Amino acid sequence: MSLQIKINYPETLPDALQQTREQFEQEAKWAMAVKLFEMKRLSSGMAAALVDTDRVSFLLNLHHYGVAMIDLTEDELLADLQNA
Repeated sequence: MSLQIKINYPETLPDALQQTREQFEQEAKWAMAVKLFEMKRLSSGMAAALVDTDRVSFLLNLHHYGVAMIDLTEDELLADLQNA
C-alpha cells in the first residue's frame, strides 16, 4: 500500500519555472527525497524508491542538487580505511 501527500501550489508555478506540470511534480519529489537523504532521515534505497528509480541512479544524480554521495567526516573516513 502506498500513501500520498497532497501539496497545493499555484497553477502558474510550473510555467514560471519553464516546466510542464509533470516535470515540476517530479522535480519536487526528487528535491524532497534528496533533502531527506541529506538530513540522514532516509537511506539512499528508500529515497530512490520515493522517486521510483534504482539506488545507483539516485546516488549518481545527487550532484544535481549539490549533495555529496558520501558524507563522512575525516575521522569516519580514516576509520573506514583502517577497517578496509
